[in-house]
Amino acid sequence: MNQHQDFASRRAWMVENQILGRGITAAPVVTAMRRVPREKFVSPSLIDEAYDDGPLPIGFGQTISQPYIVALMADAMDLTGGEVVLDIGTGSGYAAAVIASIAARVFSIERVPELAESAAQTLAAEGYDHVVVRCGDGTLGWPEQAPFDGICVAAGAPVVPEALKQQLRVGCHLVIPVGSAHTVQRLRRITRLSETEFRDQSLGDVRFVPLLGEQGWS
Repeated sequence: MNQHQDFASRRAWMVENQILGRGITAAPVVTAMRRVPREKFVSPSLIDEAYDDGPLPIGFGQTISQPYIVALMADAMDLTGGEVVLDIGTGSGYAAAVIASIAARVFSIERVPELAESAAQTLAAEGYDHVVVRCGDGTLGWPEQAPFDGICVAAGAPVVPEALKQQLRVGCHLVIPVGSAHTVQRLRRITRLSETEFRDQSLGDVRFVPLLGEQGWS
């Protein structure tokens, strides 16, 4: 078995056990998880751990999220295809690639310049030319591209940033971890019901790096 086939079989095993096995069955999400080569988005020294059931370090104090968490957040946005999505915390670009396998366009913001540049290169090399990455403060969103049909945040915030709530289209979902900067957070799904009304649901405990920025941690 060559390396490409080996990763494909590991990816299939990951989807079966870590994704379907935990109850995520939405066809667009499962198909995206089957399609995106996570090994392309991890550090070369950790490539053999690409389909392990956990996060991995990518440098600069950041991580690539556990595959299940990426699937859970994509699932919570209720993506079916054709959406424009805002992705906060690009990291290595893996979650953006998964989302882009469903959505029509993804706008992704990364705070660390080196990670933003590297992710943009990896995404382009893998054919995700409908993902736009920029370096900036993710807590402020991307107002010139709003409103969004989904927003996901891959870092823990002290509170839900108001800027992100206001950039969410009515009827759509913002998925974000909220809580302490250094311990467990609650993954929350904020649904915009109207211009002024929002519904807040808890999706369980998670652990993310802190969301730094004007409307996050300082």
